[in-house]
Amino acid sequence: MKKLIKVETRTAIILYIFADLICVGAGMGVPIFCILFGFPLGWYITKKVSPSLSPSRLIYYRILNLSILAALFTFLMMAVIWGSAAMPMLFNPEADISNFGHPFILYEPKASLVGWLILMIIVSPFLQLLTTIFASFITLMNNELKNEIEYNK
Repeated sequence: MKKLIKVETRTAIILYIFADLICVGAGMGVPIFCILFGFPLGWYITKKVSPSLSPSRLIYYRILNLSILAALFTFLMMAVIWGSAAMPMLFNPEADISNFGHPFILYEPKASLVGWLILMIIVSPFLQLLTTIFASFITLMNNELKNEIEYNK
């Protein structure tokens, strides 16, 4: 694990992009694995940003910025995948929206497609952001607990 934390920033970014692409591919365009990938990503970001420092506002802002960047990459991938496939169908009156393959969550094909696009393009990257921040928070709490135990010995 220590080797993983000592990886250069450029290498870490390339590895993240590759892993996020794999997660999108494994979910066949549905970013459920990207959302779950937020947990190890939050752990990694926290370990990379604050190796032995006590939490401060600077660390919190850095974690938030890196989490937002990761979620933005997923957002861009979802916008490219789902936007390019489904957006032309929304404005084409002759498009067969009911056979597009999305679930009918709103009982009408066009409304369901719009709901599905909102869910895939906006809500899923936001959920990844939340899981990343949650995992970072838990890791910071764990680091504080370890530091407090060592201090009290």
